[in-house]
Amino acid sequence: MYYNGIYHLFYQYNPNSAEWGDIVWAHSVSKDMVNWFHVDIALHPTDPFDIKGCWSGSTTILPGKGPVIFYTGGDTENRQVQNIAVPKDLSDPLLVEWKKLDQNPVISTPDGIKPDKFRDPSTGWLGEDGYWRVIIGSEKSRLGMALLFKSKDFLTWTQSENTFHSASTASAENGMWECVDFFPVALKGEAALDTSARGDNIKYVFKVSDQDTFSDFYTVGDYLLNNGEYYTPDNTVGDPYSPVTALRLDYGKFYASKTFLDEAKNRRILWAWVNEPDSNADAIERRWAGIQSIPRTLWLDKNEKQLLQWPVEELATLRTDEVGCTNEPLTTGRPLFEVQGITAAQADIEVTFRIPSLENAEVFDPSWVDAQQLCGEKGAAVQGGIGPFGLLTLASKELEEYTAVFFRVFKAQDKYVVLMGSGGGRSSLRGEGLSKPSYGAFVDVDLVDGEISLRCLIDHSVVESFGAGGKACITTRTYPTLAVGKEAHLFAFNYGSETVEIAKLNAWTMKTPEMNLSDGVTLLRAA
Repeated sequence: MYYNGIYHLFYQYNPNSAEWGDIVWAHSVSKDMVNWFHVDIALHPTDPFDIKGCWSGSTTILPGKGPVIFYTGGDTENRQVQNIAVPKDLSDPLLVEWKKLDQNPVISTPDGIKPDKFRDPSTGWLGEDGYWRVIIGSEKSRLGMALLFKSKDFLTWTQSENTFHSASTASAENGMWECVDFFPVALKGEAALDTSARGDNIKYVFKVSDQDTFSDFYTVGDYLLNNGEYYTPDNTVGDPYSPVTALRLDYGKFYASKTFLDEAKNRRILWAWVNEPDSNADAIERRWAGIQSIPRTLWLDKNEKQLLQWPVEELATLRTDEVGCTNEPLTTGRPLFEVQGITAAQADIEVTFRIPSLENAEVFDPSWVDAQQLCGEKGAAVQGGIGPFGLLTLASKELEEYTAVFFRVFKAQDKYVVLMGSGGGRSSLRGEGLSKPSYGAFVDVDLVDGEISLRCLIDHSVVESFGAGGKACITTRTYPTLAVGKEAHLFAFNYGSETVEIAKLNAWTMKTPEMNLSDGVTLLRAA
């Protein structure tokens, strides 16, 4: 959250081991979302209503009262109940100490819901009737759902008579909905809206973290207040949360995301957990597990069908050692172009590719509905007509290892289809115990000008990629054995039969920010 000039990041943390276990709410603070400093743990499991764990939730800023934490606790009977904590001292700009309310739990598990299927309250929004609302993730009969609760004072809550939103009854493949998120977006422009905003020229985004697939799905739709109170997605055919066809915030390793309103710059910020590709034993040996994604700004695309995402502008303060090129052809005789002069293991790259001719695009088979499966079959090393082309990140000198981020262009009956892929088995020479999947997404982009853009943020074991200005995003985790530190390389490539040009490329070494430190807290408080 953003409060009184400080960004606060609360996250699930086990202080005793690099695996799931004794979960607390850890707390870090920042002035710019780039340099972060630890403060004391905000919430420990200390009371009957959270003794089995202080699990996920959200913050809401109450006008005239300040922020509150709304979180799920595991009680003495292993039931998931909802609790509230508030700052002990609102005059402390870092809000280091928090106190749990005597009224906890403020919401108990409803009748008909299994005690372990009721968690992760959303940020609250205030209705025109003066009642606060939150939604909480749940599941019933293998169908994920979001339950709506209302309160006049944010303490006494009543469940809505109708389900706010649920998975389609036709899709039993959806499981528990976690970390639900719900917020309005403007139909025009990138400016964010307060969670309580209502009126014309507004759409709503409903996001769910699906426990069965470990994916963050979302839809764009309407918030309706007639004949009940519920959310309905736009223009859906079949199940809008199908693992094969659903919109995702990110098509790679990206889960349990949350957004918040950044009032300082009038933007909505998205964070997510990027978990590990290897085992708990590996994590314990490393003594850490899991990272946070780069914070992203998000807004509604002009087509009103999907979100666009882009790394926050503050990341540019880490850029150094810029290199660039223009109008570099990538041909069958010269398919590689090495980007030199930067630290390839810790870099930011923006590139626009130009496709001189679309005539020889491969024919698209309408049965290809699963982009991830298609990327597994037609990966970065499989020659096509137009593509694969893109970037080989975290690459070894002789390309024994690389994490590819690439596009392929197909010709359908009445349009061109663009596939974006990343990951794959070449990302590391490590064998058993390291997951190396191929990730994929279809990119809704018009190739009328023959150009498509790609941005990649590389940080040793993670590559976050933004295709076509943020229309499709893929995060990949890997642990290379050769492409490590100064031995990592970066290449632009084209393994298609048709020439592709690098219209423009800029790349930077990224400096290391201040992270996970405590020595800056005093200065931050003074500022």
